[in-house]
Amino acid sequence: MSSILATGAFLKNVAGLSVDGRFTASALHGDLGTPEACVALEASVAALLERVDGRVDAVAHDLHPDFHSTRVALALAAELGVPAVAVQHHVAHVAAVMAEHRLDGPVIGLALDGFGLGDDGGAWGGEILWVDGAQHRRVGHLPPLGLPGADRAAQEPWRMAAAALHALGRGAEIEARLAPAVGATAARTVCSLLQRGLNCPQTTSAGRWFDAAAGLLGLSVRQGHEAEAAIALEQLARGQADEDPAVAATLHAGLVDLRPVAARLVELGERGEAARGAALFHRALADGLVAASAAACRDAGIRRVVLGGGCFFNRVLSARIEAGLAAHDLEPLRPAALADCGDAGLARGQCRVAERRLAEMMETT
Repeated sequence: MSSILATGAFLKNVAGLSVDGRFTASALHGDLGTPEACVALEASVAALLERVDGRVDAVAHDLHPDFHSTRVALALAAELGVPAVAVQHHVAHVAAVMAEHRLDGPVIGLALDGFGLGDDGGAWGGEILWVDGAQHRRVGHLPPLGLPGADRAAQEPWRMAAAALHALGRGAEIEARLAPAVGATAARTVCSLLQRGLNCPQTTSAGRWFDAAAGLLGLSVRQGHEAEAAIALEQLARGQADEDPAVAATLHAGLVDLRPVAARLVELGERGEAARGAALFHRALADGLVAASAAACRDAGIRRVVLGGGCFFNRVLSARIEAGLAAHDLEPLRPAALADCGDAGLARGQCRVAERRLAEMMETT
């Protein structure tokens, strides 16, 4: 009998226990940015351990070293004398769906969210992955954008709009375009950060591309809550005809380049045609990801594409991606429960990868 305990990640934290593949989730603790949530996670871990008399074969956790969930996992593994297994965030998203559908792989996974630490130490979030058991490799992604001001950029879509302008080679326009909304000093400072590459870590996050699109279209300057800009963009896109079919993402060796789309959004934002831009962005993003996933499937001889990550709460995006994959004679797979698209489902994927990793270790000894 194998028992794996997993501690989840940071946002919407849920811990979990897998005993011979049967998974039990804890209660939802919320984001681990408060003492109360951290204490709740620790209590849940203790309760899950009681189910197996304190015996587990490994403790799985997110790759990010600074999450409280990671610290809990490392301390517990050391205390119990068992391996601590780090699982890349987006691989865990894919593996959670694989566990639900009882698949070992190989599959192509499409993981879209706001943030997860990548294998290269970068900020990922728009990823196409090949996953087979405990093995994975990155086969595609969205183009990187700078995060001017680092984490602050996730709360202020105007910063991501500036990053998109910089990526277009139009950084000289940042101050003139954005100063009316945020002030000349702020716009000038962000422009300087991007030009000099200071405090501007790169991200491939789909969530940040949604923010950039909303910022370019004038929909959002600062967010009051998580995904506010993306939700506004989705609401505008619903039922809106896409009048720009010739504008599309381009595909280069797995890179889904959204810069041609961003350039068109600048024009539509100037003309106050935000709804038209929202429809264009959803269509172009979905179609670009479908094309890249289909190419990855052809290269690997795979027909199943697993969908995971918080961006799949977006029904407009999800429906277009699923229809596009089906049109390529591919089978899209996603969690049965919508909530498990996001980080609340990560513990299940962490358990799955840790189980497969331990099995591989046993086979080689």
